Amino acid sequence: MNEAALRNIGPMPVEISHDEFKARQQRLTSQLRPEDVLILCAAEESTHSNDVHYPFRTMSDMLYFVGWSEPEAIFVLRCVDGSWVSTLFVQPKDTLKEIWEGRRPGVEGALENWPIDEAHSKDDWTNLLSSYIEKSHRILLRTGVREDVDEFIREAIDRRDRSRQHFGTGPVSLEDPSSRISELRLRKSPAEIEQMRFASDVSSYAHVAAMRHSRPGRMEYQFQSTIEGFFVYAGTSGWAYPSIVGCGDNATVLHYKENNDVCEDGEIILIDAGAEFRGYAADITRSWPINGKFSDAQKEIYQLVLDAQYAAIDCCRVGQEYTAPHEAARKVLAEGLIELGIIEQTLEEALDPETGDLRKWYMHNTSHWIGLDVHDVGIYKPNGKPRLLEEGMCLTVEPGLYFGAWRPDVDCPKRYANLGIRIEDDVLVTSGEPDVLTSACPKTIEEIESITGNAF
Repeated sequence: MNEAALRNIGPMPVEISHDEFKARQQRLTSQLRPEDVLILCAAEESTHSNDVHYPFRTMSDMLYFVGWSEPEAIFVLRCVDGSWVSTLFVQPKDTLKEIWEGRRPGVEGALENWPIDEAHSKDDWTNLLSSYIEKSHRILLRTGVREDVDEFIREAIDRRDRSRQHFGTGPVSLEDPSSRISELRLRKSPAEIEQMRFASDVSSYAHVAAMRHSRPGRMEYQFQSTIEGFFVYAGTSGWAYPSIVGCGDNATVLHYKENNDVCEDGEIILIDAGAEFRGYAADITRSWPINGKFSDAQKEIYQLVLDAQYAAIDCCRVGQEYTAPHEAARKVLAEGLIELGIIEQTLEEALDPETGDLRKWYMHNTSHWIGLDVHDVGIYKPNGKPRLLEEGMCLTVEPGLYFGAWRPDVDCPKRYANLGIRIEDDVLVTSGEPDVLTSACPKTIEEIESITGNAF
């Protein structure tokens, strides 16, 4: 089955070109002054236990501008004689460490195979960075990533010496470049979209594999292993975020993480899982009956959530406010819950964000940006007003309803007790119709019932 799925997915897209990385750097430097120095840091590895490290994943900004994924790197942009120069500090070649931990590109490999002008050993960053910032006025640095770099820059700004007094050289201010970078990352290029489409296809077929292996008595972690195993089998780096696999009342916990319960006959399983490919995330949620057949009550809630999602996706168009998908989903959900007798308020009353009863059963937003981070960067309300959607923006659409009978704050209707439904897809805003990147993942009642439990 895995091989058949791979044929449906197709080949991996080409990697993002050096020209595109260079263009990204240039778009950033066009916003800077010649006396600015921009610094991006990759974190050091973190210890899991004793001498075992957590799997390393670099900062997304480093991936965006350089594509460099090794730890301890420092990327610098500075202006020299009117031209911007890119410099990367990297782990040097070290035969003994490479024998134990894997080969490193080193300085030579970085200079030859990455979109930079200069490369140096990480061991030389203090001396060279001192010379880079000697004539600067402003440092652009996101603090909190590397404490040693933060302290170095603070000391450089605080330093008062005779040279600075005579010549007015040396940094005098520090700025976080995150908002500038976020604006660049918010609109995806065609090459980025291809990486995301591949991650979405892999994630879609991973969910299909889980559906096909559904049967009462399986454990939540067995579904998790099916999905995450396929992520790796298909050539991605694994999950983009820890998978949520909740059955029965666990499906009513939004960020359920234990994934260790048995899935009983008659229950709905909710799986929120997505792969990461070359740093780019997919984010899919599907909900389906463990035994392969929706009950009447499950159908009522599932179809309502699906209708809300369709309405929200239709709002993912150029010129629409970012909040439009959320408002569309809320309206459909409120109308449906009123019709089912679950809400006894008027539509206007039900939709009130403070006192409306919709918030009892639907308590999260419908969308978030997605890209190099699963909850990607980008301001939602610049200047206090909802951002208008533009071509190239990518967002999730994920309405849901959650009837947790365990909750002391609500009187849960018995017909829907412990039923949790969420349906999530990743949507690209285009010049025309919304492009659902995760469309290969089935979601109608008929599709799901035809697949669930059918291993072959």
